[in-house]
Amino acid sequence: MAVSRSLRRLLRVRELEEEQRRLELESASAELNKLQGALAGAIERGRTGRRLISASAGSGELSDRLAGLEEIRTGIRFVEVLTPRIAEQEEQVAARRDEFMVKRIERRQAETLIEEKESRDAVEEGRRSQQGLDDWFSNKLYRQGAEQEPSSARASEEDRPARHVKKRLSENIEKISTD
Repeated sequence: MAVSRSLRRLLRVRELEEEQRRLELESASAELNKLQGALAGAIERGRTGRRLISASAGSGELSDRLAGLEEIRTGIRFVEVLTPRIAEQEEQVAARRDEFMVKRIERRQAETLIEEKESRDAVEEGRRSQQGLDDWFSNKLYRQGAEQEPSSARASEEDRPARHVKKRLSENIEKISTD
């Protein structure tokens, strides 16, 4: 018996669900990467502000010093805003990864069910095929025996030589052993 259509449909649904969860995971990971890039940009902005302050100390430019301070403050604010958002996004990525793994396991279970059913069907088909061959051979032997069935007198004669052969073999073995 072939794998049922419902099992095939179940596998297809599991594949679609897994694909959907994979796309959600990729989307959440991409968002996390953007936030981490923005955080790196904010940290770099703070460094740029410090460099401006250092440069203004040597040149004495007040506007560079003020710009440097403002860059540092802006960088710090971005870091303060982005840090909790990154933490939330990391949790979301972890949750999406777990959902994806659950759907992957469900798909693999459906695949395993189908593979086991196909394996059982193949074994059963092999048994039926072998049974058919056995029946055919048995019928062939029966037909040959029925066509060649001798009369009862002949059957007893045909049995006799076999007994004589056995008797001669045993006599030959005794001769050889005594020699």
